[in-house]
Amino acid sequence: MWALVGDPDRIEEWFPGIESSHLEGTTRTITLASGQVVTETIVTRDPLQRRLQYSSDGPMCRRHLATLDVVPIDEGRSLVVFGTDAEPPASALALGGAAGAALENLARRFEEAR
Repeated sequence: MWALVGDPDRIEEWFPGIESSHLEGTTRTITLASGQVVTETIVTRDPLQRRLQYSSDGPMCRRHLATLDVVPIDEGRSLVVFGTDAEPPASALALGGAAGAALENLARRFEEAR
């Protein structure tokens, strides 16, 4: 699970609505299905803690910080926790909804692989 979620350049494989991503250093550029381009900064990528954090400013919000933690449960099972902080706070609702859809998609993907 960490191999996929922890790789910032593979987000389009599991996050619905993201058509493509490109990583250069700590800057990730994603293209949404709408054609909108969003630039994000990878803040943390820690394979020991299995934590990935990225931030962006605009266009949906003034400030956004996403935190993904992959917590191993047992052989072949993990819990993925996706947190989001955003300004204005109302934008966190939309971002949280998108994150929920991404987690459901991720779970389906791994269930089908078993």
